[in-house]
Amino acid sequence: MNEEDRAAAGAQPGRRERNKQRVRSRLYSSAMQLFTEKGYEQTSIEEIAEAADVARGTFFNYFQHKEDLITAWGDSRRSQLRQGLADTEADGADDLRSTLERCMGVLARVNEAEREMSRAMLTAWVKAGRPLIEEPYAGEIFAETVEAARTRGETRPAVEPRQVGNFLRDGYLGTLYRWCQQEKVDEGDLHSELLALTEIVLSGVTLSRA
Repeated sequence: MNEEDRAAAGAQPGRRERNKQRVRSRLYSSAMQLFTEKGYEQTSIEEIAEAADVARGTFFNYFQHKEDLITAWGDSRRSQLRQGLADTEADGADDLRSTLERCMGVLARVNEAEREMSRAMLTAWVKAGRPLIEEPYAGEIFAETVEAARTRGETRPAVEPRQVGNFLRDGYLGTLYRWCQQEKVDEGDLHSELLALTEIVLSGVTLSRA
């Protein structure tokens, strides 16, 4: 076996690590299903462990508290957003408008595909005070996009990327929260509202080309 083969082999997780990953994934998936069906507050750790077919004590090997599952949900959404952007990056232009519209499109697709889970987890996230104590998972991505656009000269020089990123993130969460609480929604409603939000922000930060 040459060095490259050994390096590749070393990069693969061992059996124990794979088993740990499977158990953690099973706990997470079971929790998300129960939260969606019953609600976050109505679901106990015992029920999550039972649904995942593990002992109650095993839960604490992976999550110290039930609230840690909220963080895991946020991390999952961040990963889905970044992966979605990477998947669509080669299909369009990389200017600020195109990138933000792709970002909003990914967010809309993810939430529309898992609307009931989004409703349950967003409510839990807000009640747990996570918007105040956690780094906003979408805000940092929005800020990176605005910073790249400012470097290219697309925005007004005075624009502060992190401030715009947080504004977009707050607008996104507010839009998402209202959409989740509606009893009936039509396909594409969330995407349309997020594009409208994007247009409002762009009108304030981009340079006029007239």
